[in-house]
Order: sequence, then structure tokens, then C-alpha cells
Amino acid sequence: MSGWIVINELRSSWLQAHYFFRLASRLDYKLEKGPSPSIRFPKSGPYDERLGYGQIPEYTKSLTTRGFVVTEQVRMSPALLESPLAPIYAEKDQAGLMLLDHNQRLLYALLSPTRTYASFDSIPKILIDTLLFIEDKELLNSHYPMRNPAVNWSRLDRALFDQALHVIHRQHDTPGASTLATQIEKYRHSPEGRTLSIHEKFLQMDSASIRSYLQGMDNMANRHQIVLAYLNTVPLTARMGYGEVNGLGDGMWMWYGRDFQEVNHLLQLHGDESLQQRAEAYKQALSLIIAQRRPSYFLREGSPVLMQMTNHYLKLLGSAHIISPALQRAALSLPLHLNHGPLIPQANSFVSHKAVNLLRNDLLSLLHITNLYALDRIDLNVKTTLDGDAQRAVTNLLRQVQSPAGARAAGLYGHNMLGENDNPQRLSFSFTLFERSSNSNLLRVQTDDLDQPFDINSGARLNLGSTSKLRTLITYLEIMTRLHQSYADMNQKDLQKIQAGSQDTLTRWALTYFVENPHSRLQDMLEAAMTRTYSGNPAEAFFTGGGLQKFKNFEPEKDDGIMTVREGFQHSVNLVFVRLMRDIVHHYEAQTLSVGVVGLVKTTPSNYNPITGSTTGTAEVSVNPSQQIQLSLFADREGREFLFRFYKKYKGKSPDEMLQTLVDGIHAKPKNLALIFRSVEPEASFLQFTAFMHHQLPEAELDEKSLQILYDKFAVEKYSLMDRGYLAGIHPLELWLVGYLFHHPKATLTQLVETSAQQRQEVYQWLFKSHNKKVQESRIRQMLELEAFQMIAADWRRLGYPFESLTPSYATALGASGDRPDSLAKLMGIVVNKGLLMPMVELQELQFAKGTPYETHFVSQPAAGVRMLPVEVTEVVRRSLIDVVQGGTGIRLKDGLVQKNGQVIEIGGKTGTGDQRFVSYAPNGKLIASRAVNRSATFVFLIGDRFFGTVTAYVHEPYAADYKFTSAMTVQLLKSLLPVLGMPAS
Repeated sequence: MSGWIVINELRSSWLQAHYFFRLASRLDYKLEKGPSPSIRFPKSGPYDERLGYGQIPEYTKSLTTRGFVVTEQVRMSPALLESPLAPIYAEKDQAGLMLLDHNQRLLYALLSPTRTYASFDSIPKILIDTLLFIEDKELLNSHYPMRNPAVNWSRLDRALFDQALHVIHRQHDTPGASTLATQIEKYRHSPEGRTLSIHEKFLQMDSASIRSYLQGMDNMANRHQIVLAYLNTVPLTARMGYGEVNGLGDGMWMWYGRDFQEVNHLLQLHGDESLQQRAEAYKQALSLIIAQRRPSYFLREGSPVLMQMTNHYLKLLGSAHIISPALQRAALSLPLHLNHGPLIPQANSFVSHKAVNLLRNDLLSLLHITNLYALDRIDLNVKTTLDGDAQRAVTNLLRQVQSPAGARAAGLYGHNMLGENDNPQRLSFSFTLFERSSNSNLLRVQTDDLDQPFDINSGARLNLGSTSKLRTLITYLEIMTRLHQSYADMNQKDLQKIQAGSQDTLTRWALTYFVENPHSRLQDMLEAAMTRTYSGNPAEAFFTGGGLQKFKNFEPEKDDGIMTVREGFQHSVNLVFVRLMRDIVHHYEAQTLSVGVVGLVKTTPSNYNPITGSTTGTAEVSVNPSQQIQLSLFADREGREFLFRFYKKYKGKSPDEMLQTLVDGIHAKPKNLALIFRSVEPEASFLQFTAFMHHQLPEAELDEKSLQILYDKFAVEKYSLMDRGYLAGIHPLELWLVGYLFHHPKATLTQLVETSAQQRQEVYQWLFKSHNKKVQESRIRQMLELEAFQMIAADWRRLGYPFESLTPSYATALGASGDRPDSLAKLMGIVVNKGLLMPMVELQELQFAKGTPYETHFVSQPAAGVRMLPVEVTEVVRRSLIDVVQGGTGIRLKDGLVQKNGQVIEIGGKTGTGDQRFVSYAPNGKLIASRAVNRSATFVFLIGDRFFGTVTAYVHEPYAADYKFTSAMTVQLLKSLLPVLGMPAS
């Protein structure tokens, strides 16, 4: 009787079904609110590693430090927590990264494997019969509906016998006893996807057994799922240019270049119909079913052996009547041609993926994942802030305006836009749109029509022209705010005692203002500051950036005008802002003088016009002798301050990154570059110097003789540190620090301070020892200007300016220092949020491992906004931006948006046109040639109190010189985009 029970159990698994079904019901889990106190994550297994399940604790640490909180997470039952097995659940055959827009509509999905069977019934019967014949003949035996598919007792007994014999006779083979169910457990959850011990084999069998009874004791449906899962996910090694290959569908595509739908159609045919094609597809599929035993070998160097084994099994399958004699004969006559070379990636449109790639790169940073390949295979759903419909609509319109007909329909031809013969196809357009929410700025649209990886919005340092006037205006108003804080509450007597620096026009004006308007409110003072006047006359030459420079206005009719700061901003008058930048620079120079050099230098006032509020002429700077002790103290204190600033700028950078950052802050002339390189790497060979120069100036015509002259002329021993800094247009201490860190990258700030004592003295004392008064004054003024621009750069960076340094020239007010559209958008966000820097949010919710025992949900909870500007400053700036549209350079958008109820939503913004040029110089500094490298036009805008962003047009060489468009074109483009965004323009 007992023998019959055992035999019946081995056939039917009746007792196993009851036991494993009850056990499976205890190994449960459920999703609940908040972080889980009862959850464990897998520590090994290719499946769990690929889908990111084992890394969720690390992701949690990273996300919680970046403003995300766990809102939901799985709670595991006590039995599941204590189980030594991998959690039992209905595992996914397909998973990967999915990005959704803010309306939960799909933006992007990369599910792996890509080509799968949707159901058991969709698998060609010949494939099922073939797989079972080779791997697991009893799996779908319906006579025993409760049979345990994880154990094949005859194969297990044979395997144990072979293992025992192998101990005695090492040459004896030890074939495995794996069923399809245990094979799936092995390649998914065992370390490295392999069976490393008998213990590991029994763990696989236990897990597979429990999983087989998840839905009930009758597990025929589950056994169908085993076949489906195996064919969908069996590992078939990796292919260069693609990565890991799993599943028959991806395997047929990767190793044989076969369309999966076509293969399945052929395998479902019968008789003589398409026999040769069917035989080829079948033989290829059969080879992959066999190759899974040793895929790395069979699908590479072992392909001849794979051919032999495939033919062997064709004969066995024919003898067993699994395939017809005709199919067998046809297949045996065919060769196998595996694709072994690197896979040529499919051409994808960069245009349609710009925003998606931005989000994916943000996820890389957020989760500390090293590459997009790994990210795309994580089981992760992300809700983003993007508006998918708007994103697609804007992208389509930007594509349309690249044709003449589309550009005409958008109104892009005309004065200061495209000329009649201009081809818009050579232009690239970009657009970003943010929406202000209660606690953050939400990215709604970011796109461009440039079909390259380069991202116009954030990918380069572009000359965005007069948009820099917005940054300059804000700096000006911040200075006025600080002056208000310093003087507003002083009485008349104290105000009259204060002696402003002779060059500091802004402080002089503030003192005069408070004498006439005691205890004035900040708002009133800022409004008055906007009425200060400047001349638009371009005749004056300005000593800035190490030499005399002249500037001109875009509109000549502004040349003879005297206008207010507000009018200069509204009409984007260059000379107004050059003079305003000069006053800002002089103000910062005076701050430097006031803290350390009072009595050390004396200045002769420039000519100040109290009626127009403008300064003409040039202030003279000279030295007060016999102040060496004070000078030494000043040099030490001032030098330390700048050393700290430069250390912060270069901290964490590699030597090459430091050198490039230094180069990025100057005009790239051969002389300047040679000075920098020979200062930083004085021992470098001529070949190294040549490679550096050609890398920095790839278009320059620098022959070997010219380079040798530069190499010899600027050897480090030929110039003092002060001379080298002066000639290169770089603060000498910055040049010294980069050179020192280049060769001592691990040096601490303390070491730098100790080592630089002599250099700090040299930099400042040498200035005052020159016997040439003109040289002396020139170098003092240049040093003060360099330091002033360091301070201005710090102000700009605080408000989101993306680069470490500014070009030390008044031309920075006109765009010479470059910018990025996305950085301008962030600055506009501060204005729209009334001076608060609000977090820029692109990723709102992250959902890991949905439907699994590891499911974890995160939601972004941005930090509170940080006050960057007073409300009063942003109110003045906002009104000035609206003035630009109402009567200035953005007049095409005048009167804003009219809603259905007749209410007008105001639009404001700042225009900017950039013409970036590559300039070639001879070794003696003489200009050889100048050509347009790129031309850009930008409009940074706000729409009401809710939306803001940028729109940019860009064209690069060799076509840049052919176009004369200005930012009028981007203003018009925004007007055309408003209806697409659901904002009908008036």
C-alpha cells in the first residue's frame, strides 16, 4: 500500500500540491503607505540585478537626500521574511524604464526583452514540441494536472548517480537534472545565473515548486507559463553594440537578423508551403534552444559545434516525428550563419528624444547609475513634469519652420528676420517652458529641432547677446539694494561726511539721493535708479579687458540720445549698458580699495555729469609711496581672499579640467594660450605644446615656426608671475594656483596658503614698484578690473550663471562672456517667483518594481525656496521686461494674451542676438582674420505669473555668416508657438 502511495505521488504530486499551495499562501506581501519595516531585497541573481531590485536600498539613500520621500512600500509576511528562498510571485518576462508625462501618458519605454510572445497560445506548436522534446518531455502531460514541474525524478536520480560516479571517476560527465522550471530559477536568481552546489540546486527546486502552485493545486496554466517564460527570457549571451540578449525573439534578431513576426508566421505553416524559408527559420530557432546550455561558447567560437549539435537534434526530432521528413531534409541541408560582428545601431531621431534624454540623464545622476544601458533595464516607472502633447506639438512646429513654407507660415521672413533668399533648413530652433507651482518650477516642454546629440539649451557656451543686459540690470539693482541698506537710515550730517570713492559713481549717486530723499523706501530708490541716464554715444573708447575698445549700437538712431536705464533696457541700447557696466565695475573696484588699499593708492576723479548721471573721461590711478608695511598686509589679506575663491573654483577638477576651465575664461588668442600652457606646464615638450595649441585653435593657421616662436618667447622663466597674468588677462594668483594644483592635485587649501606667501606679495607689491607710470597705472587698473569681474561673476553664479568666470570686459554686458538658454530660464524663474529660487523639478514620482515584493514608490518633495533677490528688485525687473514687449525689442508680442473673458495676460522678456566669431592672430598679436562661427538669437520670456522659458535660433559655420537675423525672429516664433501651447496670441 505504501509503495503504491509513493508511486502515485511521484506521478501526480498530489501531496506536494497541497503542501506547496499552503506554503505559497503564507509567503505573501502587500503594498502599504510609508516606508516598510518588513522588507528584504535580493543580494544576487542576474534577473534581480538587471531589474534593479537589489539596488533599491541604495536608490533610496540617494533619493531621500535629493528631496524624495517613500510614500508606499511593500510589507512582507513573517514567513516570507524568514524564507531562504527568493520571494515567490508572478515574475515579469518583460520590464524596463518607462517615462510618463504629467498626465500619465507614455513618453518613453524600453522593455527588455523587446520581442516576446504575448501568451502561450501565440507560440508556434512546433517550437513548444521541440523545446519539450529536448528539455522536459513530461512538462505538459495533462494526465496529472497537479504534477510538480520542478522535479523530474528519473532525471534527478540519474544526475545524483552521475555525481557520485564523478567523485570516483573524474572523467565521467555530470549532466544536469534541471527542468525548465528550475532552469528559470537558476538563470534568474542563482549567483551569476549558475548552479554552484547541490544546495543551490535544491533551493532552485524549492522555489520552482512553490511558484508552480501560486494559483492553485491544478497548475496546468502555470506550466504553460513556464514554457512562455523560458522562450521569452532564456539567456543567449551578449552581442556587441546591443548588450545582453535574452529570449528567443531577441535572439533571432540579434544572432540571425530575423524579424520575429516573420519567423513565427513561417513556423505556423504546414506542408510544402514556403518549405525552405520555414526550414531555415526552424533550424535557427532550434540552434538557439540548444545554445542556451553554453551560450557564450556556442554563439561565438563554438558555432561549428553548434551546427553539428543542431543537425544531430534535427535527426532525433525527425525520428520522434516532432518534425516532418520534408522539413528535416530541408533543414539539414542549410548552414547556420551567426552574426558575430558589432551590431550597427538603428538610426534614431535625436529631435524626438531630446527631452527624454534629458530626463534619463537626470535619472543617472539621481540614482548614481553609470550608464543609460543599465538605467533602461531597471524596472522603473517615472512620472515626469513634461506635457507630452505640448512637447510633441512644439517639436512638430519647430520641424515645420525649417522649411521655407513653414517659416513663412510662422511669419519668420521679414525685417531683422529671414531674408527672401535665406534657407531656414540650416537653422536650429529650441524652446523651453516652465510652469510655476506652489513649491517648484515644473518643466513642461524642452525641445529643439537639431538632429544631433548636442542640446542647444544646455550643451554649450553660446553668445546670447543682449540677454546679458538682464543679468547686468539685476546686478545694478542689487548694488542699489545694498546701498539702500547702508545709507537709508543715516542722518543728513553722517551722509555728508561719507566720502565715496572717486570712481564710484553709483555710491555718489546714492549719497546724493538720500540727502534729497531721506529715509526713502527701497522701492522708491530702485525706481529712481531706473531713471538714471546714460549717453548712447559710441564715440568714446573704453579701457577694458587689457586695452582700448569701442562699441556700437544696433540701431544708429540711438547714438545721440541720452536715455534712462529703463529706456536703455527696453530698446537694448548697447552703449547705455557698456557705461552701466563700467559703473558697476568701478563700484566693485572701490569696494576692493575701501577694504584694503585706502592710503596705498590715490585716484583722480573722472568727469561726472550730475545732470545726466553719466561719467566721461578716464579716472587716473596712482600709487601713494612709503606705505610698504600696509601694502604687505594688504597683499597678504587680499591674496588669501582670492586664493580661497580660486581654490573653490578648481576644487575636485582633474588637471586637464583645470587647464580647460582656465582657458575658457579668456579670449582664445595664440599669445594668451601659449602663456597659460607654458605657465601651467613649464616642463612640457614642444610636441605637447603643439598638440595643446592645435586642440584649442583647430582652425588657426599656426605653422611650426610660429609655434616655436611662441614656445620660446613665453617660457616661464622669461616673465614674472605678475607679467604672465597681465599678458594672459588672468589674475596672477589664479594662474599660479592652477599651475600648482596641476602638479600637486592633492594639495590642501592650507598647503596652498603656506606655499603661496611669496607669490601673494609679488602679485601686489610689484605693481607699485614700476618706474613706468603709464605701465604702472595700466596694470593697477587691469588688476582692479580683474578682481571686480571676479566679484561680479560670483553674483551671477549665485543667480544661476553656468560658468566659473566672466570675460573681464565691459562687453560682458553685451554677451561676450556667453550663457546658456536653460540658465537664463532659471534666472527668469527667480523673477517670476518674486525673488525666490525654487527647485526646478522634472521628475515627480518614481515607482520601482511595480507588482513585485520589492515595490517602492517615491514622490518628490522639493525643499523650500531660497530668497535670492528682494521682492522690490523683481518687481522693477518684471515691469522692465514687460516694457520690452510693450514698446521695445519684443514689440511683436505687444498686448500679450487675451483670454476668452477679455482679460489680458502680460508677456515680458529680454531679447538677445549673438554673433560669435573665431579670431586668428599672428604671434605678435596682430589680427589676421575674423569669421562667424555661429549666430544665435534668444528671447527669454515670462507669461503672466505662471509660465516662463526661452526660445532660441542658432546657426553654425559655415553658414553663420550668411544670416543677419536678430532676436526679432525668436519673438515672432514664440508668437507662433502660443496657439500650439493653448495660449492664443492677440
